[in-house]
Amino acid sequence: MSADSTDGFLDGRLRLRQGRGHRAGTDAVLLSAVTPPGETGLILDVGAGAGAVGLMAAVRAPGAAIGLVEIDPGAAALARENVAANGLADRVSVFEADVTAPGARRAAGLSDEKAALVLTNPPFYEVGRVRVTPDAAKALAHVAAVPLAGWTRACLALLAPGGTFAMIHRAEALADCLAAVEARLGAVSILPILPRAGAPASRILLCGVKGSRAPLSLLAPLVLHGADGRFTEEAERMNRGETGV
Repeated sequence: MSADSTDGFLDGRLRLRQGRGHRAGTDAVLLSAVTPPGETGLILDVGAGAGAVGLMAAVRAPGAAIGLVEIDPGAAALARENVAANGLADRVSVFEADVTAPGARRAAGLSDEKAALVLTNPPFYEVGRVRVTPDAAKALAHVAAVPLAGWTRACLALLAPGGTFAMIHRAEALADCLAAVEARLGAVSILPILPRAGAPASRILLCGVKGSRAPLSLLAPLVLHGADGRFTEEAERMNRGETGV
């Protein structure tokens, strides 16, 4: 697909123009499915790219205010286009900033401890662990400039006490994800996401509550595809926006 292609999400209720970097898909749908339909506070999509997760959260929670936080100027420009194209400019804002730099966050208009829900699909890889693509846009989307702990700490700085943090990541990064939220979140839940029944998990969805002391829970896995390769009914209902995680 070209940078000018438009993709549909949530049964066509959201249309999204995407660029050359990371293209949103099932991961974004699953992360957005954490959004409570009745949420009326501020939801931040950190590392928003073209805005897929945050804009799906806006559709899922029509009473919420949404902030799309993105460092890349090109992706932030696409996010602004998508906000306008979907008629959501009255309650969705784009913050062009390095989320890991407190001064940059403040300069962009972000305040700490204001978000009721923070959603993030961070870059999955760290410099030195993978070969970095020469495509600058893809490299920025896929390779983290800071360790996961630093990214998570910045996200949690934006989260209000009692607010919920949700992150999707590679299953093999589970130990790093747990270390990043240790002593910062309680009521942590881990949802393993399987590409098909009997296969190892390919993703995990981690959620937790700031300030909670409740113990960790490991949830029953979500299976994405049946033997025929099609989405399972549960996954398809999430794709249509009919159910959440």
